[in-house]
Amino acid sequence: MLPKVLQMMKFETPNYRSSRWHQLVELRREVLRKPLGLDFSVEDLESESDCLFMCAVHQDQVVGTLQYRILDSETVKMCQVAVHPDLQGSGVGAALVKKSEVWMRSLGYSQIVLHARESAVAFYLKLGYSLVGEPFVEVGIPHRKMSRTL
Repeated sequence: MLPKVLQMMKFETPNYRSSRWHQLVELRREVLRKPLGLDFSVEDLESESDCLFMCAVHQDQVVGTLQYRILDSETVKMCQVAVHPDLQGSGVGAALVKKSEVWMRSLGYSQIVLHARESAVAFYLKLGYSLVGEPFVEVGIPHRKMSRTL
């Protein structure tokens, strides 16, 4: 049986600068930026105006989020994947990624690429992503490029 949060979770695709977008930015700030001593600049957030967003919502709170940057007519880059710390390991992230893959396929994309933090590589491997190339450093921490054909 699924955990209660997964049973009651819904997925949304908020628009840039919407109230829900502001909530997902706050989750990303807490999970991805603050632990590294970083924050988003105005330019960082303005560069998201052409991105596509998906979030997992439970009891009207964003509990997981990711975004896609369109690279070309076939390829998107998944980035800024974050799950509320209390729910990491619960299946929220996997459900979010799977739901977003269906969405990307419905929009006509056939390839997803991403830069995974080294600590998240196993998560993406379980979801069918493959390693591409050698490790590299991004935002001061080790990453791996990964991809998946839809």
